[in-house]
Amino acid sequence: MDVTHASDAQHGHEAWPFLNESAHAGHSHEPPPIVYYTPPPNAFNRFFLRLYEKSPRWTAPLAVLVCFLGAAATVWVINPTGGGAFDGPTCIIKMTTGFDCPGCGGTRAFYYLMHGNIPEAARHHAMAVFAAPFLVWLYVAWAVKTVWGKSIPVPTISSKTIAFFIAAWGVFMVIRNIPVAPFTSLYV
Repeated sequence: MDVTHASDAQHGHEAWPFLNESAHAGHSHEPPPIVYYTPPPNAFNRFFLRLYEKSPRWTAPLAVLVCFLGAAATVWVINPTGGGAFDGPTCIIKMTTGFDCPGCGGTRAFYYLMHGNIPEAARHHAMAVFAAPFLVWLYVAWAVKTVWGKSIPVPTISSKTIAFFIAAWGVFMVIRNIPVAPFTSLYV
């Protein structure tokens, strides 16, 4: 079976040489190696590459911190604890199904964490409260390494740990939607 095309034959190579039995008698039939083509950067990409190369090391951690503080200020001002999932900002899953989604209560938990009310934060989203210190720790470790080049100890997070956390989060989501006491106390 010959799979060469006229244009390929003109240039002296075959489109799929591993399919041509006669050309590779006695050789393994492995596909050719994957070759990635990276297009040259355009003016927009070159601008941001130059900006990235000339920026100081502290700009990325500062940008993440500014975005986080902006989100925190928004949550502080809108006070999401006065309403439910049907008040702005809304939760589309709760609006359409009536069930608490995996993230329902996370913004309210964040609001309570900022005010130091850990029990109320955990009542609204226990998994977010559990994850918050680890996220802050990982951010600080990344920022210190990026800005000063020093490493601070960080927890090793394996794929099994992530799988366990996601499974626990899924169980938490199911349990908080069971319409029988004592589970109804977790419904937000």
